[in-house]
Amino acid sequence: MSEVLLELTDHVAVVTLNAPERRNAINPDMTRLLVKLLEEVDANPEIGAAVIQGAGESFCAGADRRVLSARGVDPNAQTPDDSGDGYRAFMRVGEMKVPTVAAIRGYAVGAGANLAFATDLRIVAEDARLRSGFLRIGIHPGGGHFVLVGRTAGREAVAAMGLFGLDLTGKRAAELGAAWEALPAAEVEPRALELATIAGADPELARANVKSMHLELGPPSVSWPAALEMERAAQSWSLYRREHRSKA
Repeated sequence: MSEVLLELTDHVAVVTLNAPERRNAINPDMTRLLVKLLEEVDANPEIGAAVIQGAGESFCAGADRRVLSARGVDPNAQTPDDSGDGYRAFMRVGEMKVPTVAAIRGYAVGAGANLAFATDLRIVAEDARLRSGFLRIGIHPGGGHFVLVGRTAGREAVAAMGLFGLDLTGKRAAELGAAWEALPAAEVEPRALELATIAGADPELARANVKSMHLELGPPSVSWPAALEMERAAQSWSLYRREHRSKA
């Protein structure tokens, strides 16, 4: 079965990461498929909103460790424009022409946290865990992580997650305004779909609204693409360091 599923209902696209055996960790093939399906969503004027969710127990466990290890052996193995680059997965979500809602249960780690914070709105399980995760595995964050988390959760939260390796629970995320609601896990996806259905009922208006919001609010101070490029070299260095330390 496909590792990314697309279902259309009531002007809403429901996009499901479908690799529960690895907690929906992102690899190049999944990235390419996700980008392809999101392009289809944007190209369909009848779609007015999208829900991003994960199959199984977790939203997304981040980048597949095998992909990170390969980059650690040779930081130049992927070019900045490689369509397999995991950054492209959540950057494409952030570029969507329709309002997006993340339905988050279980864990959203590393690139999965980036994916969650790339959406316009988050509905989270009370016991969900949003985790930078990079510090725990000895690498620098990538993908503009500090901008993505900080623009929604605030400086204190991004420092706690990115610098001190602390988890942000679903309940705490809602208290900080980093998620709209924290609910029992069984209610997360129905609520996300409900909100997306409201937002997407008039697709033309929804697309105009989200375009204005993105243009007006945007990332703070430094642009997201600039943050991504600024972090790329540091993350590659840390991956290289980790791989060669383990072999010393």
